[in-house]
Amino acid sequence: MSRYVVKLPDLGEGTVSSEIVAWRVQVGERIAEDDPMVEMSTDKAVVEMPAPVSGTVVSLGGRPGDQIAVGAELIVLETDATAPRDESAGPSDSSAQASEPTVDMQPSAAAKSAAPVQRAARPEEFDAQPSASEQRAEPQAPKRVMASPATRRKAKEAGVDLSAIEGSGREGRILKRDLEAVLGAGGAAATRRSARGMTAPRTETEEIRILGVRRVSAQRVAESKRTIPHFSYVDEVDVTELEKLRRHLNGKLPEGSAPFTYLPFLAMALVRVIERLPKCNARFDAERNVLVQHRGVHLGVATQTSTGLKVPVVRHAETLSLHQIAAEIRRVSAAARNGTASRNELSGSTITITSLGKLGGIASTPIINAPEVAIIGVNKALERPVVRHGAIAVRLLMNLSCSFDHRFIDGYDAAETVQALKEYLEQPATIFIPDSD
Repeated sequence: MSRYVVKLPDLGEGTVSSEIVAWRVQVGERIAEDDPMVEMSTDKAVVEMPAPVSGTVVSLGGRPGDQIAVGAELIVLETDATAPRDESAGPSDSSAQASEPTVDMQPSAAAKSAAPVQRAARPEEFDAQPSASEQRAEPQAPKRVMASPATRRKAKEAGVDLSAIEGSGREGRILKRDLEAVLGAGGAAATRRSARGMTAPRTETEEIRILGVRRVSAQRVAESKRTIPHFSYVDEVDVTELEKLRRHLNGKLPEGSAPFTYLPFLAMALVRVIERLPKCNARFDAERNVLVQHRGVHLGVATQTSTGLKVPVVRHAETLSLHQIAAEIRRVSAAARNGTASRNELSGSTITITSLGKLGGIASTPIINAPEVAIIGVNKALERPVVRHGAIAVRLLMNLSCSFDHRFIDGYDAAETVQALKEYLEQPATIFIPDSD
């Protein structure tokens, strides 16, 4: 038998360290070559790393949440000395004095033959597997209940203790049907009501470690709010005509096509505004103390995912038609949600749009996606009575809530930008008419 020390490779773009999100193996487990070992988080995505050789797990290099330096020990595998050897591991020596070769999992070797799959980490995989010494020294912790957030919420509302349910899913995961079986059998009654017919006190707590993309997002938002002097500008936009145009165009789409939302119209209008007023389409290079103003529009689209907020990028939006920009927004947003977005698709935006759709509320104060200097917030559209041409009329109104970096964008610049955007949206035909020279 011999041991292989697997080191953390450079995951790209000069990464010096990476965070452990979840182990897919545990000490003592036998794994085959190319089996998933661990999920590591970069600044942009979660990368699943495969085993370079077959073997038995001897030790793990850390727990979820730990930062591992590139080149540091990640996992130790014990392999059969008579089995075919990985060429990168070096020769073996079965004697007691043999040295332990290491495997440096550079992308050119294992990662290229079995490319890591980027995906969102599952919450139930966030707990660390203890090392062999920890297993001997510490009493076994209670088994973690594995269930989706929706199942947990439903169980909490029904007063059902999930730890008492035997899950039928993989590794004992409690599925929706498992909970429904308990509820259908009346199993919730005993825990939901006391003898006096009152709701029983709920004393449960749940500790959630902040890992991966969620941790990075939290740090960046805090840094942005701490270092950037934000100010917000909110204005009301009459989108009645825009809604008519949107419905008209949706009615002409082939059956089964994704309908237009407001976002592609807003994106195209923003591109037109930036052609005239480019100040807000910029990034601040703090190291050089230089504001880099862009002519091309690399549009960030704030997207909610299961692991936290991501901002995929529609590159060179100024070159795209309405159909193209709508398709690209859908594509990059879907890639961000399912964890397949590349680093290039999650970086480099010059201005960001954020929208909660029907949950958008009346107004908001969005936080700037640093190092950008402006963010355009979209609130939900509501029918409201307004005075129009001296008479009361019902119009569809929507607020734009935008935030700006006051170090570089003055109040006048912000107002001018939002007013120009409002004009395009209230007269949507002008979005598609080139400005005269």
